[in-house]
Formats: sequence, structure tokens, C-alpha cells
Amino acid sequence: MSMLQEFKEFAMKGNVVDLAVGVIIGGAFGKIVSSLVADVIMPPIGVMMGGVDFTKLGVVLKEAVDDKTPAVLLNYGNFIQSIVDFTIVAFAIFMAIKLMNKLKRTEPPAPEVPPAPTKEELLLTEIRDLLKAKN
Repeated sequence: MSMLQEFKEFAMKGNVVDLAVGVIIGGAFGKIVSSLVADVIMPPIGVMMGGVDFTKLGVVLKEAVDDKTPAVLLNYGNFIQSIVDFTIVAFAIFMAIKLMNKLKRTEPPAPEVPPAPTKEELLLTEIRDLLKAKN
């Protein structure tokens, strides 16, 4: 078997194709969620917090010496913004999955009716009742 034929068989397996479709759709969904976070959710949060932009927070570790040596900055604001973005994205994905599961849910099956008692069970029940009545 030639290497090209082996590669073709590998690439056309169901799992590989499903994974490729999942990655492509995931990338597209990621853009949607990123836009939701950046363009819809973060502006109101920024207004509620008094216009705070976390990305501008930082500490200067070493001042710039001249045009050739820039300042060394510890931009912890970018890290905070990434955490906020992740939290919002994770919540948005959670809500989307929850909605999809709710739409996918079907009516629960009707409970099974227990089978009718057999002749032996009926006879034993009668005997039990007669013994109780006798005592």
C-alpha cells in the first residue's frame, strides 16, 4: 500500500472528518462569541464600572532610557481582561449548550404499566386473605 493511499484512508475516516468539521464550526462560533463579548457585553459593563479599561492597567518595571530602549511594563490589566473575557465566553457557551439541550429534550416516556398478576399470584393472594380472615 502506497503512502498516498494510506494517507487518503486516514484522512477520509469518519473521526478525522468529524473533527475537521468541529474545528471549523468551533472557529466560526468563537468569532461570534468574541464579537458578542467585545461588541455587546463589554461596553455596558465598562459603562457600569465607570469606564474602566482593564487593558490599560499596568506597572512600569523599568523606565524607558531613550528611543532605543523602551520601558519594561507589567501589563496585568491585559491578564484581568483575558480572565473577564474567558468568564463571559464560558458563560455564553454554557447558556448556548443549555438552550440546545432544552430544545433537544423530548417528553419522558410514559411509565410502564406493571403486568397483570399471574394465576398463581392470584391464588396465593386469596389464600393469604383467607388465612388473615380466619385469625
